[in-house]
Amino acid sequence: MPDATPDRATAREAIALLTGAAGFTEHRPPPSPLPPDGPLGWAGYDAARERASARTGEEESVVYGAGVVGDYPCVLLSFEFGFLGGSLGRQTGDRLAAAYELALTRRLPLLALVATGGSRMQEGMVALTQLQRVAAASVRLRAAGLPQIAVVRDPTTGGGWATVGAGADVVLALPGAQVGFAGSRVRPPDADPYAYSAEGQFAAGQVDAVVPADELTATVTHWLRALGPHEGLPAAPVPGALSAGGGEPGAGAGTGSGAGTPSAAGAAPTAGSVPAAPLPETGREAVARARDPRRPRAEAYLADYFAVRLPLHGDRSGSTDPGLLCGFGLRADGQPVAYVAQCGTPTRPAGYRAAARTIRLADRLGIPVLTLVDTPGAANDAEAERAGAGAAIADTFAAIAAARIPVTTLVIGEGGSGGALALAAPGNTHVTVDSYFSVIAPELAAAILKRPPSETGATADQLRLRPQDLVDLGFARSIVG
Repeated sequence: MPDATPDRATAREAIALLTGAAGFTEHRPPPSPLPPDGPLGWAGYDAARERASARTGEEESVVYGAGVVGDYPCVLLSFEFGFLGGSLGRQTGDRLAAAYELALTRRLPLLALVATGGSRMQEGMVALTQLQRVAAASVRLRAAGLPQIAVVRDPTTGGGWATVGAGADVVLALPGAQVGFAGSRVRPPDADPYAYSAEGQFAAGQVDAVVPADELTATVTHWLRALGPHEGLPAAPVPGALSAGGGEPGAGAGTGSGAGTPSAAGAAPTAGSVPAAPLPETGREAVARARDPRRPRAEAYLADYFAVRLPLHGDRSGSTDPGLLCGFGLRADGQPVAYVAQCGTPTRPAGYRAAARTIRLADRLGIPVLTLVDTPGAANDAEAERAGAGAAIADTFAAIAAARIPVTTLVIGEGGSGGALALAAPGNTHVTVDSYFSVIAPELAAAILKRPPSETGATADQLRLRPQDLVDLGFARSIVG
């Protein structure tokens, strides 16, 4: 395992970068000495530990304790790469397990600052099984509804990446960091180094954001504020409608407010309420308005709804979908809301997997969810089928169905069949005046019925897909406009 480079931050420097003057109180687990030269009797192991301690001033490769980042208390654990490459031995496992237990006992989020080369070979299988201890501790914290955030530093490889790093709810990475399961000395000689970088892992949907060091404190503070722990949060307010002229808020809306009615800021519109903007007279008109390129899209709605947005990126299975935005946000009043938003394109399997990941995380943390529906349907190309479109859509349906927290849906454009319905909240779906929802696109319906193209409009009318039809049918609670 390589030695620390001179410009690599120590464990305590990484902690101080985030806690600053707020301070950090170190904790230590009860003493549990190793036998001479460790559990394997590895010749020279004690001497190597002594040299590492003299070089770094640390007794092990992890420092942990309680601290404050921004105004938010948390438990921090930080790896010291200068101590035997930040490797995990039995005493490292003692410290990691104690850090997770401290977070559980105090009901605090866990913030891990990771820099490790993996398991410590001088302790053999005893070292390797520490990964199981970490996984078990992480599961207990997850079951208690407490968030885990990882900041992966350079390098983060091996079992440390596969547990403390990639196992966190949110994964942030420092630019240029080496990140991957395979370290530089054990990967194939012709392997693409980009795949093992923070930027490569972000492109593959394994890292949520690459954050420069000078922005890390603010970013982590926002995440701690958003993820909680929280109790008794209200449902996400229905966003206000935006105009087609570039996102001016509609009645009752405003930057960060997203209210649905002018009289009750933050409240949902009453069921069956009539919008101020004119409704489409025909099904064809409804479809045309939803497909109008001048219509506000998800990005505009999210910018109006949130004061701060914290994206989650990727499906954790090697893919991303730029046509689906998801993450957590903070509204102007400080309320956290998770969001999943379609951007008007066919949603790909990676998008559905990212959506399900976001909804389940929000549900576990007790944070309400807002979904914005806008897609002509699920991607139906051969690659989407190979990537598991059906299973991904099914999983998204299941995530919504199982959610214990309130989910609020606003259809802002096209509601294309099951690919759109997978993100719609049963009993709490609202629609804008420039939206439609249909079991199938009217053009496809006409083709299946062997009707000429001239009858597409009549078919759209038969499908009853207009906003007012959706309210009459009981699918939508209100029209926002």
